[in-house]
Amino acid sequence: MTKPAFDEYAEAYDAWFLENRTILESEVRLIRNFLERPGRTLSVGCGTGLFELILREEHGIEVGFGVEPSDDMRAIAAKRGLEVEAGTAESLPYEDASFDTALLNGIPGYVADLERAFSEAYRILRPGGAILVADVPAESSFGLLYQFAATKGAWDDPALAGLAPAHPYPVELAAAAHWRTTEEKAQILERVGFVRLEYAQTLTVHARFANDFVEEPIEGYDRGDYVLIRAYKE
Repeated sequence: MTKPAFDEYAEAYDAWFLENRTILESEVRLIRNFLERPGRTLSVGCGTGLFELILREEHGIEVGFGVEPSDDMRAIAAKRGLEVEAGTAESLPYEDASFDTALLNGIPGYVADLERAFSEAYRILRPGGAILVADVPAESSFGLLYQFAATKGAWDDPALAGLAPAHPYPVELAAAAHWRTTEEKAQILERVGFVRLEYAQTLTVHARFANDFVEEPIEGYDRGDYVLIRAYKE
């Protein structure tokens, strides 16, 4: 996980979600649908704890623990009520079989060694526990748009005229990502031992209009710009 980028953009990260509050709510609902009874839950790469705050205050779902490499983001997450530790997805500071659910929300793109991160999640989960992996797929319209913007280096490039959302994601964070398809992430999950993969998606309209209305999640991963995979440790 890339610490320097998120230390520098901690406030911009929160600001982007709050400017795109409808997108945020659509993504929160996607995660909420897989956290009915999560048990002891760890948010890996919890960032500022914004999602966890909304899940707790608006949906009654408690995600009590977090791990985050960015000092700036970790400080904000702690103020928002998370019991948060310094660490990375590839080296979690927890004992084996200590959680029922591991949530990796929006971070797979910022993990260089995703197989190691999934292996770590597998290690800290109890038998029967679940991993939730939510992210923007490389093949989605948001993913393709972000990758294009990253090659241009700025959203105001003439090639992006008429394509960018009203409040675009910081191009520096898009450029720092390791873009992967949903199928690539699924293959890695299975390789480290996870089973019974399930898929759901949201943000199914063009990126320019995704902030116009809240979407309820639907099954699959064939059209969503935000896709969640749930898988289990036997």
